[in-house]
Parts: sequence; C-alpha cells; structure tokens
Amino acid sequence: MVAGSRAVASVGAVARLHSMFVDGAVDDAALRASHLRRLIAESWQRSRAGGVNPDGGAPSGSGALDALRARNPLTGVMPVIRHLLVDDSAGAMVAVADRDGTLLWVEGDGAAVRSAAAMNFAPGADWSESAAGTNAPGTALALDAEVQISGSEHFARLAHGWNCTAVPIHDPVTRAAVGVLDVTGGPEVATPQALALVRAAALAVEGQLAVLRLTEPAPAPSARLRLLGTRPVLELEGREVPLTGRHADILALLARHPEGLTADHLALLLDERDLDVVTVRAEVSRLRKTIGADFLGSRPYRLLRPLASDADEAAAAIRAGRVVDALAVYRGPLLPNSQAPGVARLRAELAGSLRSAVLASRDLGLLRRWLDLPDARDDEHGWRVLQAHGDTQARAEADGRLAAIAIDLA
Repeated sequence: MVAGSRAVASVGAVARLHSMFVDGAVDDAALRASHLRRLIAESWQRSRAGGVNPDGGAPSGSGALDALRARNPLTGVMPVIRHLLVDDSAGAMVAVADRDGTLLWVEGDGAAVRSAAAMNFAPGADWSESAAGTNAPGTALALDAEVQISGSEHFARLAHGWNCTAVPIHDPVTRAAVGVLDVTGGPEVATPQALALVRAAALAVEGQLAVLRLTEPAPAPSARLRLLGTRPVLELEGREVPLTGRHADILALLARHPEGLTADHLALLLDERDLDVVTVRAEVSRLRKTIGADFLGSRPYRLLRPLASDADEAAAAIRAGRVVDALAVYRGPLLPNSQAPGVARLRAELAGSLRSAVLASRDLGLLRRWLDLPDARDDEHGWRVLQAHGDTQARAEADGRLAAIAIDLA
C-alpha cells in the first residue's frame, strides 16, 4: 500500500488547507483532524518545522553532478530505467535521485522537462524533503516507502501543477536506500496503475544491481606518475604510458588540485600568455584518448581516479621528517623541461622544501647527496656549508665548485 493512503480530500479543499497552513491559520492539531492524508499532514509539518519556503524552488545540490553520477551505483542501471520508463513517458518525465535527494537524471517528454525546470526540477537540484518540502522523491526517501503525491499536496506552491509517484531503490545486499525512482506528470501518474509500473521498474533495477554486483570487475590497479628528473611516464595497469610534456603538465596540475580546475584556470597555469581555452580543451581530449576516458572528468577538469606520483611521495617523506627517503625518491627536479608557470611553482616548492630539510638535518652525507642532484649543483650556500664542515676531500671539492660558481656569476 502507498504510504499514508486513504480517502483523499478534494483538490480544492487541499489547496485551501495548504494556503491556511503555510499562512499559520491552521495549527498542527487542526491539520491532523482534517481530511488530509496523514502522510501529507506529517510531511507538511516536517517541512514547515524545517524552515522550507513554500514559495521557493528547490536549491541546487552541494556536489558536482558528474562526480555524483560517477560514484552512484544507479549510473550502471540507467539503460534499464530508460527502457522500462523513459522510452514510453509521453507527457511525463522520469527522475532518478541519489539517497540524499539530489536529482541525477530527469528525462522523458521534452515539454514536461522544460516546464519542470521552472521549479528547478532538474539534474543537480536538491529535492530532499528537508530542502524542497513535501514531494514524492524526497518524501519517499524520508520514509523509505513508495509515495504518490498530487497537486496541492506538495508543500511548495511551484509544484502544485504536478503529480508524481516515487519508489525507493535499495542495495541488493545491505537493503539500504541508494536512491529513488520517480515519475512526474499529469493526473495519470498518480494512479494505482502508475504505482504498479514504477514499483515493477524499481524491482527490476534492484535485480540489475544484484547482477552487476556479481559481475563487476576487480578494482582497477592504482596509477602512478613519474615526474622527477626524467621523462614523464604514467604507470597504468602494469604498463608504462609515455606522456607528452603538455599532458604531463596537465596531470601534475590536476593531481595538485583535486577540487578540479576550470578550462580558464588550467590555461593560466599552463601558459601565462593567454593560452587559448580551445587549445586546452583539445589537449585534454587527446589526453583522455591516451590514458582512458574514465580518468578525467570535466566541468571542472579533475581526476576521477586516485593518482600517486613520485613527487607526492617525496613531499610526504619531507613532511614526515624522513629526509633519507625523500632523497631516495627525488632523482631531480619536477618536469625540468616544463615552462608552464603552474608546474614551475610546483618544481620550486618541492626543491626548496627538500633543500631546507637537508640543511636543517646538519647531516653532511645528506648534504653531499643533495649537492649531486642537477638542481643543486650551483647551490652556493650548500657548498659553503660543506667547505666549512666537511673533511679534506669534501673541502677541496667545495673549493673547486665555489670557484666555478664565482666565474659563472662574474
């Protein structure tokens, strides 16, 4: 049975009751005593207590839509949903939301989809009951039960022209809700026949989730970037993928900015001389073809899979005070041939941190190893420390190196 189902008050009576309730002319006791369905009365009370604006639209969700879709298991069953519901949704639309009430997909009749956008019933919007008030997807998630809501039963006035049926979708193993399936449209979508159809579709989706769980591949191997002192290489799935300088720059910058970068920001970090955004997009497109489309997200550009690097390993060792380990990983400067200003900053930051850690250690053996590196051979201060405190052989080498540096400076 639909949650809270019983004899429904007339459309006009519900509309008048809603107006009085949101205006404060009807208290909770009177609302419970009315002919309004208990499901709706209790949801209205939660909505008003939670501060939902009955004259507002649904707010935008807190996460990036691409990222929400990427990590939601319902992404893998969208072909089933489209086949069962969307393909025959004349005059109506089918919505799929995650367990928090954020709409991930809204598809179906074009006119209906465009009309619903006026109340922000669109991908990325938060239709949880706590954000948008009484509505089928949000209330179904709040109750973890199938729900049908008609017209003025919605808490938000903008939704009063719509009717909807929603059924939660559960994980086949844990039985926890992973999202909700909703059909929204005219009066025909709030009938027992519509409920039976959406319920059957939800069961089919849960069955498909179980199949996918049994057949899903093992987790992808971790990927690792080699950026220090050598040609850039991506170690991926047991093979080495050579990278162009520009592609290495992009991956290094995205690894440093897990929140993502817009095309404009990435262009600025790659070339401060107003690199054309179209060029950046083309490079990212070529990079996707090289390393796989599942690796890079867009809007903003970001990594979709964990990406380790030798530069991160060296930085982590420095932060932990393991200077010996940092020097073992650090074979030279980060992408030494890169002219990208964002990469130059990463390069200087890592080299400067390692140099400071070596000098602070007061270990002449570590200092000598640092001075052997390509970006430390002209470190005048380091050579002077070795000249002052090293043994006879070290002092002699420091004397010669300092003389060469003096000639270069002159």
